[in-house]
Amino acid sequence: MAAELVEAKNMVMSFRVSDLQMLLGFVGRSKSGLKHELVTRALQLVQFDCSPELFKKIKELYETRYAKKSSEPVPQPHRPLDPLTMHSTYERASSVPRTPLTGPNIDYPVLYGKYLNGLGRLPAKTLKPEVRLVKLPFFNMLDELLKPTELVPQNNEKLQESPCIFALTPRQVELIRNSRELQPGVKAVQVVLRICYSDTSSPQEDQYPPNIAVKVNHSYCSVPGYYPSNKPGVEPKRPCRPINLTHLMYLSSATNRITVTWGNYGKSYSVALYLVRQLTSSELLQRLKTIGVKHPELCKALVKEKLRLDPDSEIATTGVRVSLICPLVKMRLSVPCRAETCAHLQCFDAVFYLQMNEKKPTWMCPVCDKPAPYDQLIIDGLLSKILSECEDADEIEYLVDGSWCPIRAEKERSCSPQCPILVLGTSDANGLLSTPAPTAGRQRVWGAGSGGAQWAAWRMGSRELMWWT
Repeated sequence: MAAELVEAKNMVMSFRVSDLQMLLGFVGRSKSGLKHELVTRALQLVQFDCSPELFKKIKELYETRYAKKSSEPVPQPHRPLDPLTMHSTYERASSVPRTPLTGPNIDYPVLYGKYLNGLGRLPAKTLKPEVRLVKLPFFNMLDELLKPTELVPQNNEKLQESPCIFALTPRQVELIRNSRELQPGVKAVQVVLRICYSDTSSPQEDQYPPNIAVKVNHSYCSVPGYYPSNKPGVEPKRPCRPINLTHLMYLSSATNRITVTWGNYGKSYSVALYLVRQLTSSELLQRLKTIGVKHPELCKALVKEKLRLDPDSEIATTGVRVSLICPLVKMRLSVPCRAETCAHLQCFDAVFYLQMNEKKPTWMCPVCDKPAPYDQLIIDGLLSKILSECEDADEIEYLVDGSWCPIRAEKERSCSPQCPILVLGTSDANGLLSTPAPTAGRQRVWGAGSGGAQWAAWRMGSRELMWWT
């Protein structure tokens, strides 16, 4: 009977949501909830009320789901392995010889085998949750070493351990060894661990479970700590990002053992291992300059569209001002950039934006505070041209026809006289006016105004008085 219970539990843990709902509906239990809640409910059912009818239904669902159209035999579940022998999430070990390692009757694949959670040798597709992680701009994925795989608690303890054993291929080892160093001791090509919620509805961001600790072979790996909070009553936040395991791994054909310790508090998490190449902000900037520049004419058309007369609006917009100062660092823009999804024309500096996200990735627009991910960034070709042509202004105004004018230059023209200044003095022999020397720091200046009027000014030191006559 114990063997049947183990077999039933293994089959239940391989079920998808639809299978779990069918099983729970069969016995009149609630079918609502997240997947990990359905799994827990079904396992409790097997543990405490596994009747022959229930076991038959579990086996029927299992065989129906994994029965193949060809004449190949239906795969059967096996007994669970020792917690040290974890299940492969995608199996390349079928063609690899198995060599016993040191330990009591423990059998591992020598190369490239990946086992997780001690779930037993179920078909590969049963342990592939449809979890996707968001793409990270600073990491180019080279190989997927372990597909996103759910962390399944092995008992009722709050603190769980999930080990994983695998080995790098010779090609992967060479990629790591031959890669340049981003900083002393940190290679550009890395093996990273990523953890996220087991949510299949959308690509997931990195999210650590409570009480996380990662051990690689015989050493614990550093996990990013919490950012201190300056606001009272606000909990400090922890930056969740890929965890670099490379410096603690065996860069050879030897197997590496990774153990993730995590707190089991109801939420379900998945882990994945990737071989990646980490990029710098300079490399991302160069890529953006190569593929992300928006042509000036397209930017001009966007300006016209923004300022187009709205028949439903009572206020006609004749222009929109755009600052040439970056809102991030309060310096003049060098590479004007914004997200294509942003509704504003104001830009920020791509250089500083990428540098800030390299240190603390948020990917939020500093102008409108909305998401501005890397793959949606564009360099404004029109504003780039304006920056090169207008070096003496900090602000410009776009007009309805798509043209522009510098704001400060307009103010200077409006404050300056419309005609040359005439200085009255005595005539010399040639009939030319000579400028009289100022008396006691005073100087009287006359000029012609519009409509025949004249204006006069007294300059007294640094003060100037002006009136019309």
